[in-house]
Amino acid sequence: MDFTKDFFNLILDLGEEWVITNIEVNHKAQEVFLDIEYKSDYYEDPESLESAKLYDHAEERIWRHLDILHYKSYIRCRIPRVLCKDGKVKQIAIGWADKHDRHTYDFEVKVIKLLQATKNQSKTALFMNCSFRLVNRIMHRAAYRGMQRRSINKVAFEHISIDEKSFKKGHNYITVLSHPKIGVVIDVCENRDAQSVKRLLKKTFTHEQLENINTVSMDMWQPYINSVEYTMPKAEIVHDKFHLIKYLNEAIDKVRRREVKNNEELKNSRYLLLKNEKNLTPKQQLKFEKIKYANFNVTQAWWIKENFKSLFDYYHEENCAFELLNNWAQDSYKKCIKEIDKVIKMFFSHARGVVNALISGLNNAMAERLNGKIQEIKICSKGYRRYENFRSAILFFRSEEHTSELQSRFGI
Repeated sequence: MDFTKDFFNLILDLGEEWVITNIEVNHKAQEVFLDIEYKSDYYEDPESLESAKLYDHAEERIWRHLDILHYKSYIRCRIPRVLCKDGKVKQIAIGWADKHDRHTYDFEVKVIKLLQATKNQSKTALFMNCSFRLVNRIMHRAAYRGMQRRSINKVAFEHISIDEKSFKKGHNYITVLSHPKIGVVIDVCENRDAQSVKRLLKKTFTHEQLENINTVSMDMWQPYINSVEYTMPKAEIVHDKFHLIKYLNEAIDKVRRREVKNNEELKNSRYLLLKNEKNLTPKQQLKFEKIKYANFNVTQAWWIKENFKSLFDYYHEENCAFELLNNWAQDSYKKCIKEIDKVIKMFFSHARGVVNALISGLNNAMAERLNGKIQEIKICSKGYRRYENFRSAILFFRSEEHTSELQSRFGI
């Protein structure tokens, strides 16, 4: 048994002062309890770190630790309490767990790593043989610590992105504030109304940072526009390519649904018309070619979208960009497709933001990737009922592949 104690003292590595005094195994419950004691004559105040006298020992506490083989393991201890110079009795500092936790730091690290791998709290709880509630609490705290550690007030932001995401059925949305170039979530707020977004912007950025932001990428949701114009009057609003193409794709799908009732060739063609042509399978390509050169309204709508996308192929001066947009709109109006005409009118009611998209040259690839990652978080967890859980999950799982850039730019 002494050899076993020595072995566990070695691998636990809690410091020379803490020694395993007993090992209790419950084979029926598949649990191992490691009793430890403080074996030193020197005690110190946990706050001032000054020498203090032993007063007594606290009641026995148990901390969940990493499993030993397939057995749950626990550290069990009565922590010494000391009489400090200020007359207060305090527990001495321990190095294996937070003051109020009932699990060790090593256990928490393992949970965090599994969460990053599975992106699913239920699976992580199953693998760690613990409660979902504990995993959820660890995720919340990790997200909070990350937000506290980063020195965002020292970052000189030039571009930001504001987007909406649904988080449960019905009209329940959150607003995601992100960096469009490195694809990282800066923060999240509940709802998408103007007041919520104003609070988010003022809470996240300093007054100086807001003054220095040049462009804000967003869709045409009016409360977002109002929020930016109020908090950042110098910033240019950019209705980026991703959102603009999205509006045209939605119009194309409406045209398809209208025409498919009378045209057999358009059945099962939804994704053919919305998918990138380069990503079509050979079988899909054959069907797409027939539709592409047909005389359907949906075909003409598809070409209108492709012509609009081509406007982004080159850098444009402001006057040139507006002229190109106007020419595209006039040509498109000639097709007399009501669903497309509605989108064109919307584009011209926000012409400044559309023109800014053509002249800014901002790449929305990172924003698209971020949207996909947030959607993946939702799918892996089968949705979220509470905003707080969804927010913590987004902040916890945000853009892991950009770790080095985050460390250098955000200090996290």
